[in-house]
Amino acid sequence: MRRPSHTAIGTWSGGRYLHFGEPVDERRLQALLRPGGGLDTLLTADAYGSGEADLVLGRALQGCGRDDYCVVGAIGHDFYNAERDGARGFPRFTDPSLRGPQEYGDYVRMAAEQSLQRLGIDAFDVLLLHNPDRTGYTSEAVWNAMRAVRDEGLAASLGVAPGPANGFTLDVIDCFERFGELIDWAMVILNPLEPWPGELCLTAAASHEVEVITRVVDYGGIFWDDVRPGHDFAARDHRLHRPTGWVDAGVDRLAALRPFAERHGLTTMQLAAQWCLAHGPVACVVPTLIQEPGGRPIEDKRAELLATPSEPLLDADEIARIRAIGDNTGGMALKGAGPDHEGDARPDRWPMDEPLRELARRWDIDPDRDLRQLAANG
Repeated sequence: MRRPSHTAIGTWSGGRYLHFGEPVDERRLQALLRPGGGLDTLLTADAYGSGEADLVLGRALQGCGRDDYCVVGAIGHDFYNAERDGARGFPRFTDPSLRGPQEYGDYVRMAAEQSLQRLGIDAFDVLLLHNPDRTGYTSEAVWNAMRAVRDEGLAASLGVAPGPANGFTLDVIDCFERFGELIDWAMVILNPLEPWPGELCLTAAASHEVEVITRVVDYGGIFWDDVRPGHDFAARDHRLHRPTGWVDAGVDRLAALRPFAERHGLTTMQLAAQWCLAHGPVACVVPTLIQEPGGRPIEDKRAELLATPSEPLLDADEIARIRAIGDNTGGMALKGAGPDHEGDARPDRWPMDEPLRELARRWDIDPDRDLRQLAANG
């Protein structure tokens, strides 16, 4: 089995299963995902296309030696037994309307086995718990189920993938503290224009010897350098959920970051990847490869990503200056537990409790200072 390399590509690229840019045809997506040319780490999730992304990746892997690539899978959304809830997607398998804790083990095993069958492989190199709700972060029954599939040889290592939106800071640290012996990997959002809040969990990750995969490294495509003011987003493009003016502001800040890239002979995307990799526990970057209308071919972006140097090029001063240019602290309402949430718990947001407040104090996180949307402070 292999560990993830410093660059990777996910099946959410190419716009076929998640709505980023123009959807490419299956032939191009398979070619994008096929190991080779420096690509040896692929990520997928069983819920993408209700299993279709697994199948496409499986076809891309055909004929490749199993020792030549690493597959990171993710399970957690139950598309087998539940109806899709519009833009919110399929419910988590821990939804009490679907099953109780005594049935978690059977579900996790079934989901892992079905995903592996679609992929045409015997085991994941890494299996992530995908977009957990509060139960997923805290339930021994959930993590005992994850342990069981690892112990049965269906996965070499385990991890957690908070999401789908930004946040879950205290929840993922809580998960490290509860189940750190089982968790080898965590996937979080991090890039030079979005250092907050992902950076807040890095110290805890390092302390628990959890390695980090960073997604959204491209910042909605800005770092690929073919998104411009006035960009034409399709009606269902996920980036329409970003705040008004984010493209103009992002392009302006990209101009301020460009000299750092030029100094080291990097593209702006490679600079973003290098900045993420400069943070101790970060071991792998997975930007989204987006086929923009009239933009650069995703095949060129693939080659650019895979040419990113693995050795660190940025010094501590550059890392800090880049972070200052991209500082987004307080720029959005966060998901998971946080001071902005009031009322009953929802699948992606819930109230803070005293144990989480105590956890925040242990890790020098002030929820009102570090986890609150600035606009909410008036």
